[in-house]
Amino acid sequence: MPTPKPSATKITSPTAAASGPRQSIPRLESAAKVTGSAEYIINMRIPGMLYGRITRSPVAHGKIISIDTSAALAFAGVHSVITGEDIRKIIPNPYYGPAFHDQPILALDKVRYVGEPVAVVLARDPHIAEEAADLVEVEYDPLDPVFDEVAAAQPTAPIIHDVLQPAGTFPDLKHLKGRAGTNVALDAQVRRGDIEKGFATADHVFEHTFHNGKVIHATFEPIVSLAELTDTNGITIHSATQSPSFVRSEVARLLGWAENRVRVRTALLGGGFGAKLYIKLEALVAACALLARKPVRIALTMEEQFYTITKHGTTVRIKTGVMSDGRMIARKVETWWNGGAYADIGPRVSQKSGFTGAGPYDIENIALDNHAVYTNEPPAGALRGFGISQLVWAYESQADIIAHALGMDPLAFRRLNILREGRPHATGTLMRHAEIAEVLNRLEIKMDWNRPIERGTGTVRRGRGIGIGIKASISPTTSVATVTIAGDGSCSMLCSTVDMGQGSDTALAQMTAEILGIAATSVRVVHPDTDITPYDMATLGSRSTYHMGHAIIQAAEAVRAQLMEIAAKSMGVATEQLTCREGAAFAPDGRRMSFRELMLARFGMQAGHLTGTGTFTPPFSKPDQETGQSPQVTPFWMLGGAGAEIEVDTETGRIRVTKLVNVGDVGRAINPSIVERQLTGAGTMQLGFTLFEEMRFSDGQVLNASLADYKIPGTLDIPDEMTGEMIEIPHGDAPFGAKGVGETAVFSVAPAIANALFDAIGVRIMELPLTPERVLRALREKEGRPLESE
Repeated sequence: MPTPKPSATKITSPTAAASGPRQSIPRLESAAKVTGSAEYIINMRIPGMLYGRITRSPVAHGKIISIDTSAALAFAGVHSVITGEDIRKIIPNPYYGPAFHDQPILALDKVRYVGEPVAVVLARDPHIAEEAADLVEVEYDPLDPVFDEVAAAQPTAPIIHDVLQPAGTFPDLKHLKGRAGTNVALDAQVRRGDIEKGFATADHVFEHTFHNGKVIHATFEPIVSLAELTDTNGITIHSATQSPSFVRSEVARLLGWAENRVRVRTALLGGGFGAKLYIKLEALVAACALLARKPVRIALTMEEQFYTITKHGTTVRIKTGVMSDGRMIARKVETWWNGGAYADIGPRVSQKSGFTGAGPYDIENIALDNHAVYTNEPPAGALRGFGISQLVWAYESQADIIAHALGMDPLAFRRLNILREGRPHATGTLMRHAEIAEVLNRLEIKMDWNRPIERGTGTVRRGRGIGIGIKASISPTTSVATVTIAGDGSCSMLCSTVDMGQGSDTALAQMTAEILGIAATSVRVVHPDTDITPYDMATLGSRSTYHMGHAIIQAAEAVRAQLMEIAAKSMGVATEQLTCREGAAFAPDGRRMSFRELMLARFGMQAGHLTGTGTFTPPFSKPDQETGQSPQVTPFWMLGGAGAEIEVDTETGRIRVTKLVNVGDVGRAINPSIVERQLTGAGTMQLGFTLFEEMRFSDGQVLNASLADYKIPGTLDIPDEMTGEMIEIPHGDAPFGAKGVGETAVFSVAPAIANALFDAIGVRIMELPLTPERVLRALREKEGRPLESE
């Protein structure tokens, strides 16, 4: 394993962006993963624990008339059966959620989607619990359901929640209250310029509606939590979670306990992508453990994950006014977000993504309206990209339509309209350090855009397309980190960032090592444990490198300052004359003291502890509720673009992507190898969402709730040529210039492929995924010989 060459650290500010670590060292946990010794919560067992299996609703919307647990309780080996009313005895108000406290731990009074948890059977044998869960008899009085997000937003739709209780968790959503008497959880809008005047002035107006259905995260480690009571009148929850700090505060709130009685710890995650954010099973296992007075473990099957959290299905209506020379001067976007039965983080997804609906373009007159809507489908939350890909799908498909209609090259059309440095975004925040032009330039080069494409003459036709997208990084948030030096001079880094495969352990260790002048491989990364590691809002939205990176650098600099003070006193030189490298302090005359020697000098023996702490809360100005305007709506902008070349079989409608280029504005890559894999991995994930992944419903029932029927990309689906391209221009305010990139490559894949489809066979499809049937239907429709419907 190569070891990074230590370097002298003269960095005095985390914004010293142009220098710092940049090396493709292997991930710190790679050996443990290869040997199978890496810890995952799914593998954890506790002596004497009970396994829980959930009885779920077969009804999409209905009142609970009765629950009969007698047959399940009589089943040999069953310890107990727990219902919502049992939980209410120990938690009087058992509702949770990061946006609204709308979701009961187990259903109370009514159910709101097929698959909603109604009861839990506990047994020492998981198979017994599973069999007994089928014996719980529940009588329902069905109510009218509503599944479509646009229909659900209408005043005449069946009401899913009679009362909404805002969680008040996030400062930017403090105003959240829902639209009274409807299923609309949030209305958010952006206004800039004069939209009506813009459309009246435009030479051309284009209006289209785009759809995408729901998909799932498909993490290979299931959602799993395990709770045990402690001998200090507290509870410990071991959970595969992306947000241990949030889970701790939310469980404590539910129980009415001080936070210090709730401990939440996690390990490496076998994938997250947003599926393991906020409360999922943690409140349920905590309640079960308290009622049973035993440790309780619940792990979801793959089928159950389809009924737990999804990506938002959306309907996007987009209207754009354009001058004959190609300049866009007005855009109105109305988006309905299908949030399912419970809000989860949906309102924040709707608001944060919704205000980017104008795209990375300089458009004078803007009106953006976003509606987060309850339906009787499984809850929707964050999924890699936080809602951005749904909007990019719409506005980049329409960009292609407009360019072709005006007879312009699609790339030239985009280049004409992009936001330049210092120009105001639709929200009023000035565009800074966003390399939109560079992303387009790199796409032009890597796609060899000016080269004529060989289109084919037989049944297989070829085409190519591009797309670009923009995302605002999450704010407001807070990250806290601690770096310690032990008595022997060794270093540990403590933070609550969760490594779920994105390589954050390694990248953050490289930052720590750079400040202290040591090898990253010598930094011990302590995994999230709320009794040990400090607060972090959550690992989501590509925020860790930037937000936690700032906190880590502050913490490491604080420790380094203490070491240098000891060295200065011991060697009789001023601190500013010392350099810190190779795990030691160096005086100008060549004398050196290792960290261990410094600790001995300070404590007189191998003892003691030095601790540095860093806290980072990015600047943020809450948008005006009426206009959506804010001078600081995000700490940094994420830019990504994709180019695709495809082959289309005109007899089957099947698309084969032969080339996929994903370009990301990464600021500066701390570990280029990890960043490149982030780009290609995200591109592969979005490839599946574009071509074939789709949850299919019938009256709220998921028809393809298994990986046998719901296909995700396999190796044969990977394009022959697939690259992740980094635009490396250090961000002036970022730690070592680095931005987060985990989501960047999901933005634009869908419109790039759809635009390539139009280029190949001249058909435009407005709904994802681009399945062979949809392609063939569109092609036959264009040819005037439409296929019959079923």
